[in-house]
Amino acid sequence: MLQVILPDGNKREFEQEMTAFEVAKSISQGLAKNALAAKVNGKMVDLNTPLLGQIELAILTFDDEEGKEVFWHSTSHVLAQAVAHLFPETRFGIGPAIREGFYYDFDSDHVFTPEDLLAIEAEMEKLVKQNENFVRSEVKREKALQIFAGKNEIYKEELINALAEDAIISIYQQGDFTDLCAGPHLLNTEKIKAVKLLSLAGAYWRGDEKNKMLQRIYGISFPKKQQLDEYLFLQEEAKKRDHRKLGQELGIFMMSDTAPGFPFFLPNGVILRNQLEDFWKELHQARGYVEIKTPIILNQQLWEQSGHWEHYQNNMYFTKIDNEDYAVKPMNCPGSILVYRNQPHSYRDLPIRMAELGLVHRHEMSGVLHGLMRVRSFTQDDGHVYMLESQIKNEIKKVIELVDYLYKLFGFEYHVELSTKPEKAMGDDAIWDMATVALQEAIEEMTIPYKINEGDGAFYGPKLDFHLQDSLGRTWQCGTIQLDFQMPEKFDLTYVGEDNQKHRPVMIHRAIFGSIERFIGILIEHFAGAFPLWLAPLQVVVMNISQNQEAYAAKVVEELRVAGIRAELDIRNEKIGYKIREAQNKKIPYMLVLGDKEMAENNVSVRHRSEGDLGIKPRSEIIALIQEEIAAKAF
Repeated sequence: MLQVILPDGNKREFEQEMTAFEVAKSISQGLAKNALAAKVNGKMVDLNTPLLGQIELAILTFDDEEGKEVFWHSTSHVLAQAVAHLFPETRFGIGPAIREGFYYDFDSDHVFTPEDLLAIEAEMEKLVKQNENFVRSEVKREKALQIFAGKNEIYKEELINALAEDAIISIYQQGDFTDLCAGPHLLNTEKIKAVKLLSLAGAYWRGDEKNKMLQRIYGISFPKKQQLDEYLFLQEEAKKRDHRKLGQELGIFMMSDTAPGFPFFLPNGVILRNQLEDFWKELHQARGYVEIKTPIILNQQLWEQSGHWEHYQNNMYFTKIDNEDYAVKPMNCPGSILVYRNQPHSYRDLPIRMAELGLVHRHEMSGVLHGLMRVRSFTQDDGHVYMLESQIKNEIKKVIELVDYLYKLFGFEYHVELSTKPEKAMGDDAIWDMATVALQEAIEEMTIPYKINEGDGAFYGPKLDFHLQDSLGRTWQCGTIQLDFQMPEKFDLTYVGEDNQKHRPVMIHRAIFGSIERFIGILIEHFAGAFPLWLAPLQVVVMNISQNQEAYAAKVVEELRVAGIRAELDIRNEKIGYKIREAQNKKIPYMLVLGDKEMAENNVSVRHRSEGDLGIKPRSEIIALIQEEIAAKAF
């Protein structure tokens, strides 16, 4: 007897043993056609796994993240099989699925080239058409070593030898290729309809620089060719929007070999930052926050007390002052805590909401640095809320409302993850459970969907992370809300309660942008550099057709600037078409073109970067329209 409980709560019963695929087929032919793998009682399995008893069953398709993982992992085996055919002397490392696609590591005397990737890709296409089944077998360690004995399998032998002697080892075979693998995999290769090998890289075996450097081939695959075409289109679009390229072209930021990972903001970038920061301050002032500013360097004893010395030391920078050890702050919270502790507080004072645009420094490995997205110094838009336990849920909701408002204003959709207690953490389970439940209840009461991210909380508390989605469908972790019972305890924070006794406040750590730098990088790519008018570093360029209009053009620019509009003058001796094209390339929202007619009538000819020619308008009218668009923060 088989009793199946499906994710929607529906139950199905079968008289005999069934495979996951057969159950999917009994539900619908469409589900069976799209099925890639299954989850049985939370464990990933192959579709041909026999099922008995009472189980919870989920059929995974390419729409599921875990389904994609199985699909891409299976394709990595086909990649290895193709390489074995074309370069038979190759020694095989590992080939996992990654966030987008897969890779496989190879040890070969032949240095792979982009031309080789095309040949390997063609061989993969031949192999998938052979519709070979992925066949799983389980063997003991000794048998596994016999299967992978030989000069081509030194890496597999190393992996097997690292397992316990009594371990049962799973092996997968498709056609003439066998690989060591935990699985699960597709039923067969037929599902893989479109493959693209993307790039080559070097990678140390098992990520250890003491080991040999292997050649890594990255790729991606899909069950439909149209999906691959769409993916490649978005990749090309992403290259055009690369914030590192646009950031330099638009004069927003630069990087220098003299300070790797430490961005330099150029004049246009400073204008953009100021607009974001000023808006951030307005939002927080309206919501009852007071702004503070704390030092960048603080004594080692403080970081020991906060727990950062134990849990975060490898990511910190250090210095000595007067023969004492200091650290450059990687986080703003200890400084905020000192501000709270600076004076006594009553229960009537709470909640106290402090906001800080604090510059922090974190030591990141050079290999992960990426423009403004991953840097070693950045400005966190931090907030710390000190409150009574009875105020927790309400304050969490207020922060969620702020995040929601800001992201929707910028046109971002987002999803939320609740991250729970990590392996290395401060405090006992009871406190963690209390904090986790508080976050969970707050997000559920606001009817915002979320998913659990087990073990990824901060070392001092669980958190809600907000992952926004940009115009290309990519997600970025920005906002965070962390509930903390630990720091107030470590720093002996108190308030005087109604009973005239000292009590311990609870603390929220939160950021909305996440970091100003990363948010600017995201905005550059989201808008492809064509910022909304209120954010655009240069909002209007005024250009003349001939020398006759130079004085009039200067007068128009002065009027715009007096009206609070960022404007520049272009009176170069160039053709007007050239000036317009250059302004378009610089993503300037408005171009005001002046000829003899416009000058005679005290008007301007208006062009918009996306709408084109808007016709001739009086100066006062276009100034009012631009001011209105800026004030509305229109997108």
